[in-house]
Amino acid sequence: MAIINGVKVKIFTLNSNPALAKEIADYVGIELSKCEISRFADGEVQIDIPETVRGHSVFVVQSTNKPVNENYMELLIMIDALKRASARSINVIMPYYGYSRQDRKAAARQPISAKLVADLLQAAGANRVICMDLHADQIQGFFNIPIDNFVALPILADYFVQQEIKDIVVVSPDHGGTTRARRLANVFDAPIAIVDKRRPKPNVAEVMNIIGDVKGKNAIIIDDMIDTAGTITLAATALKKFGAKEVYACCTHPILSDPAIERLANSDIKEVITTNTIALDETKKISKIKQLSVAKLFGQGILNIIDDRPVSDLFRYNHKH
Repeated sequence: MAIINGVKVKIFTLNSNPALAKEIADYVGIELSKCEISRFADGEVQIDIPETVRGHSVFVVQSTNKPVNENYMELLIMIDALKRASARSINVIMPYYGYSRQDRKAAARQPISAKLVADLLQAAGANRVICMDLHADQIQGFFNIPIDNFVALPILADYFVQQEIKDIVVVSPDHGGTTRARRLANVFDAPIAIVDKRRPKPNVAEVMNIIGDVKGKNAIIIDDMIDTAGTITLAATALKKFGAKEVYACCTHPILSDPAIERLANSDIKEVITTNTIALDETKKISKIKQLSVAKLFGQGILNIIDDRPVSDLFRYNHKH
């Protein structure tokens, strides 16, 4: 049993990202607690926790990427098990929040799945949710419990600062990501550019235009996630066409659904910098992709929460060169 500043603490991992959970526990300075996750013959999730959690502040690490529904059910059932075992608080560390792209009704008769998931987590018994770079900040308003939306920007920015790249322009792949691009650009006192996409008519290829000057500059495209990599690779082609020197891409969440790896490998992008909010299997670990760890950020977040200290200080980039 680990006691940190008088608080009994346990950290558990489910199946989505055990390597990250181990790194977080190592940073906090405690062992990962054990839980046994199995499946009944029909696929139902069964969870056994072989050690007491009564009166403990419990942290459960689970990203909800592919297989999304499996990962969510594991998490919901784990929360229920902890609640029924009298855990003092149940804190969900969900580096990647699945269903976050369904955050509003984009058309008639569509669900708002991000809100449904928030309701499910609260109904199961979560007391706090800790995420990273939610697809839409307003998802925080779907919860009636504390939710901390951690930011990967300091980690990504620090990498590029260490590379000492000159003549930077930070590029948003669409109009919606300009605020994110501006935050990264502020680190380098650099300008931003925006990729403007439009379809002249249905089934006609997109016309790509670049708002802003990229000629002779090293472009860094920033997004919150890369899924099939269609947008980002097309953006890289357009940047090269408009005279950019090297093109880098960075994102928080490497979803990388097929055919993302093939597209990135064959693209004009020199390097893709991402984090380990989502574990990558061996087929996705190509030389172009570099994963940076978010474990220290979450680990320090746990320590601050245990000590009743603010976590907002962890989101600022403080090493301006």
